[in-house]
Order: sequence, then C-alpha cells, then structure tokens
Amino acid sequence: MKYAFLFIFCLALNLSSLTGQSVGIFSNSSDIGNPLNPGSSAYDPAEQIYTLRGSGYNIWFDRDEFHYLFNRLKGDFIMTADFRFVGKGTNEHRKTGWMLRWSTGEKSPHISAVVHGDGLTVLQWRGEEGASMRDPQDEIFAKGSAYDIIQIERSGKRIIMRAAHSGEVLEEIGSHEMQNMPDEILAGLFVCAHEPQAIEEVKVWNVRIDRPVPDNYDPDKEGYLGCRLETMDVFTGMRKVIYEKPGRFEAPNWMPDGRQLLFNMDGLLYKIPVTGGSLVKLNTGSVDRNNNDHGISFNGKLLAISSHREGMPGGGSTVYVLPLKGGEPRLVTENTPSYFHGWAPNNKEVVYVGQRDGKSVYNIYRKPVNGGSEQALTDLKPGEHVDGCEYSPDGKYIYYNGSHTGTMQLWRMKPDGTGREQLTDDDYYNWFPHISPDGKWIVFISFPSDIEVNSHPSYKRVMLRLMPVSGGKPRVIAYLYGGQGTINVPSWSPDSRQIAFVSNSGK
Repeated sequence: MKYAFLFIFCLALNLSSLTGQSVGIFSNSSDIGNPLNPGSSAYDPAEQIYTLRGSGYNIWFDRDEFHYLFNRLKGDFIMTADFRFVGKGTNEHRKTGWMLRWSTGEKSPHISAVVHGDGLTVLQWRGEEGASMRDPQDEIFAKGSAYDIIQIERSGKRIIMRAAHSGEVLEEIGSHEMQNMPDEILAGLFVCAHEPQAIEEVKVWNVRIDRPVPDNYDPDKEGYLGCRLETMDVFTGMRKVIYEKPGRFEAPNWMPDGRQLLFNMDGLLYKIPVTGGSLVKLNTGSVDRNNNDHGISFNGKLLAISSHREGMPGGGSTVYVLPLKGGEPRLVTENTPSYFHGWAPNNKEVVYVGQRDGKSVYNIYRKPVNGGSEQALTDLKPGEHVDGCEYSPDGKYIYYNGSHTGTMQLWRMKPDGTGREQLTDDDYYNWFPHISPDGKWIVFISFPSDIEVNSHPSYKRVMLRLMPVSGGKPRVIAYLYGGQGTINVPSWSPDSRQIAFVSNSGK
C-alpha cells in the first residue's frame, strides 16, 4: 500500500508542472510547441533541487519544442543556477539553461543562455515572431565549453550571459540588445531533448532570481532590499535558503550546538534553526541598537556584540560582552566608534576596529573583556583602511583585510601586530576573512574593483571565496547579490564544513 501511495505522490508532484501549479519559486510550467512526449518539472524542498524532464525536436529555426519552468517578470533581474544533465543522453545537442521569452507560443521571440549536451555554451536568440534563430557562430559568443554555472542578466533591453566552471570566476559569454522586448516577459529554466522521441533530464540547483538596484541606490532613503538567510556546504557548493523577508537583516553566526544561527535585525539579535523555522529573540537587555558585528567566544559561553550609544563620537558603536544564553551586556570599550570582529582563543580578549583621537583612520585594537587598557595593533597612514580582524583558532595569527598596498586584500599578522603578511593579490577587493574552526580554511567576500577601495557597499554582484589559511589560489564557492551584511562576522559551522550568509534581492 505504501508503494502505491508513493507512486501517487510522485505522480502528483510531476503533474503539478503540467497543470500550471507552482514548482519551487516558479509559478508556471508548460511544454512549448506540443512536443511528442510531455515534459515535467519537480522540486525537492529538502535539497532545494529542481528536476526538469523534457522532449522536443529543438529550439531552433522558426519554432521551438521544449519544457519550460518560468515566472512572469518585469524590469531588471539576474538569474543564476548550477546545471547538470542526467545520463549520457540521446543527442549531443540536447539543451538546458535560462530562457527569456515573450510568450508560450512556439514561434515566440526569445533569448536564451544555453549549455548543450556536448558542452557548447552560447547566447542565442530569435528577434521576431517566427524568425529564424540567430546562429551563435555568426558572432563571437561561444567561449569555452561545459560550463557548470549559468547566469543571465536583464539590464533594460540588454541581455548579458555569464558562465563559470565550478570554482572559477564568472566570465561574460555574450550580450545582445533585444529592441522589441516587452517590459513583462517569461523567464525561467528549460530543457530540450533535440530529439522528438527522447526525453532528457536535467538537475538544477542554487537557483536564485535577484532584482538589482542602480549603483547610486541609497537604502537609507529608498528602502532596504529583501534578504535571504542561506547556509552552504563549502565543499559541495550546495546552498539552502532557510529564511527570507522583504526587510533587512544581516550577518549570521553559527551557534556552538550546530543546530541554530544567530543574526541581527532591527537592532536586536535572533536565533533560528539551521533548517528554518520560528525566530527566537536573544535577550540583550537594555542594549537594543545592535549592528552587524557580533561573535561567539571559542568556548561557546560568551557573546560579544557591537551596539550604538546615543551622543557618542562616530555614531557611538560600542563593544559589549554578555552570556551567550542572553542577559544584560557589560561594556568593554568606552571609546567609540568600536566595531567588534573577533575573540582571542583564550576567551579573555577581543579584537575590533575603531577610530581614536579624532582621526579618520580605523585601526585594529585588542582589549581584555574584564578590564584593562586597549592596545593598538596597527598604526595606519591616511587613506589606509583595515577591517574584519579575527584570530586563528591556534592563536598564532590575526587575519584581517587591509588596503596597505592600494587595493583591499587579505592579510595576517602576529597577535602583537608584528610580522604582517599579505595573503591575496588579485583584481578583486577582498573583505572579512573568516577562519574555519579546524584552522585550515579562510572564507571571505570579494567585491568588484569598481567600488571605492575602502568601502564594502550593499547590493553588488559579489563572490564568496575559499582558500587555505596560509594563502594560495582562492576558489569561488558562491555567486550572489549582496555585500554589506552578507558575511561580516564569523559564520562557520562547528564541523568546519558549512557557512551561513545573507544574500539580497529587490521585489
């Protein structure tokens, strides 16, 4: 009996795609062009993986046959996902990827970011109803082959395709102006067998649809974008969204029990299960203007936070300490502004960045949490900047990001501020190095280099990257829309396998 129930459940799951019901984040699914064999779409909510199965003679000439999973979207957006065909396939020109389409008609104009079964990765389009498809070989749009990650961006009338092999930086494959593109279009995932009798299957994961804002967008005036709280296995690249809301929240810590996350929202701190669920407010007593700088001591007993005090210099950000279970915080830094970033492994000291004596420069400081003088670990020149200071678990180094050489890169120094070493030197501005609990890895956020060198703004196309603690070639582990608040604080899981972070998207 249970097998009959399982069959009925699976049939219902697949049929949901045929009746137009929602599948994951997509509102519509349909076969386009009446292919010989019906297709289907399914979503595994536990693993957050989409499975598309589809037939169809081709997506080419003046008409198309394929299976489509899509939303109706207006305005600009960025769509990113990982793609993998299942099995060897029947035809090497089977296709999958992202498609932007004017209608569900078989001859509709469209533009698609396509990866083929033989690895060919191209941007292709039909500019008019019933027109012949543009052969991508007419333009220099095919670069490399067999990409794993495909991204398509709509920016006005311009469509941009980017792609990457796993672990590598996204590169632009092609772009094209679609002059007759309406404001509202269909946008989503597709699969085509390129063989009328065949059915091909593709798995798609890390599916994100981001709604960007202009570079000059001011969130304080125009409103904050929505947030997603995500977890990620840094070695498999699998991401999961566990909580999202229209407003702003930031900077998750992974709790010592491995089962909860801690993050800040609206000046307060909240806990949530790593599998998602209800929020529980952490008691921080009278300190209720918390920012996104907070972290848990190595022994798992104490929490350091940064919160603003009225009437103090530089906005009044102050470092406090309280029990991890909650309670009334105890002031650590009388001088402001002070932004917490890391605990010493002895659980008796914290490191933070601050401005002192009316100077505009931030420096790194260390101070005992139970009283004593703060010690400056850096002495920067005007124009330099440091941030994100964090101890290695063995206490041998403090890692941080700094612009000592004119670009923002990762560095480390000894706990007394001597022996400074540069760890990265590339075309990106790298911030907030976080050391895994086993002391082997650094995860950090990389901004594009077209921003101000000492800034870490919100709402940019950024990357999370991973590298050994002693340096080496970084590996990209996530492509996202985010920045400020994404990964400002230590966010590794206790087993050194996962991280938590925040990504952003407008409506």
